[in-house]
Amino acid sequence: MSFFPWPSSSPPYRIFEDTSRYKEFDKHPMTFAIRMVRVILQTFRENHGDGVRWYIMADDDTILFVKNLVEILARYDHRKYFYIGENSECILSNMDNSFNMAFGGAGYALSYPLVEALAKNMEVCIKRYPTLFGSDHMLQACIADLGVALTHEKGFHQIDLHGDISGFLSAHPQSPFISLHHLDTVDPLFPFMNRSQSLSHLMKAADADQSRLLQQTICYQHQQNWSFSIAWGYSVQIYEQLIPPSFLLRPLETFAPWRKLPPRQPPYRFNTRLPSRNPCEDPHVFFFESVEEIRKDRIFTTYRRRSGRRERDCNYSTAAADVFRVSVISPATRYGGVGTRRECCDIVNSAVKDNVKIKIRSCMKYEIIA
Repeated sequence: MSFFPWPSSSPPYRIFEDTSRYKEFDKHPMTFAIRMVRVILQTFRENHGDGVRWYIMADDDTILFVKNLVEILARYDHRKYFYIGENSECILSNMDNSFNMAFGGAGYALSYPLVEALAKNMEVCIKRYPTLFGSDHMLQACIADLGVALTHEKGFHQIDLHGDISGFLSAHPQSPFISLHHLDTVDPLFPFMNRSQSLSHLMKAADADQSRLLQQTICYQHQQNWSFSIAWGYSVQIYEQLIPPSFLLRPLETFAPWRKLPPRQPPYRFNTRLPSRNPCEDPHVFFFESVEEIRKDRIFTTYRRRSGRRERDCNYSTAAADVFRVSVISPATRYGGVGTRRECCDIVNSAVKDNVKIKIRSCMKYEIIA
């Protein structure tokens, strides 16, 4: 397959510098990892001018949500030494590499002063660590030599997972959603779509309000004993019992770890909930269907039921199985910022059996979600 002529709509490309003359690099089991870590050095040497604040590194199969990335970086002083990213979701991947490392598939950000210092010492550092496996691990070692630690941002996602990651995405951490990786190793993000269609569908929500994308909002309908968990722009879960937020914040383990683990070793860096066959604990799941802006101050999203009616109801007289669609109204203002609370929500019309409408709003000063 030919990639030339290179389309003008694509980002500019660069050819890696030939490193074969560096015989010390031949000790490394994957010489391409040397070239990957030296991309930072080569990019810095291109001298893009005085306005450069950050260098972003990610794999070619990484999806970046740029507006959220820019918002996150604006919280940090680019004149200082920052290494921003996140670990793998799986403990074993971090054990094999480092818990102090930002995984390259998830992407990471380096401030200008840090890259400047790395460029000065890159060649010496690479030769110092000839046995480290990946470029991101080598980079972390070089950064540690400079006395800089990893700053964790939970919105970077390596996705060292397999199978259906809807449970993971439906309980996203309270942090802007920045990246996705390894989408070719997991199921499509939406049922009844392929991977490409799923990603394009998610981008419709991102285009409407990237700041709220996947942000979790929880509310309750006490009259019917229903709990609602909304991952904006992705999914809605209805539980036919009142479940505290502290439990709903744990991802439902619909997915599997990247690699099989030894017995009794916890697989993930976060708590999960196991799927249940109890109809009162098993959620009714609705996936993002459509989005539109109304009156310039509200965004209207709909979520459609994943599958038909279940065999058993938790409580037949108030069965959520009758609900076919959930509509969510949210503010058109940008959400987030340091110290921001989760938003609250109200059930507007639960009396309408097949279509529940929910309104997202700011929580009141002393309001608790219960």
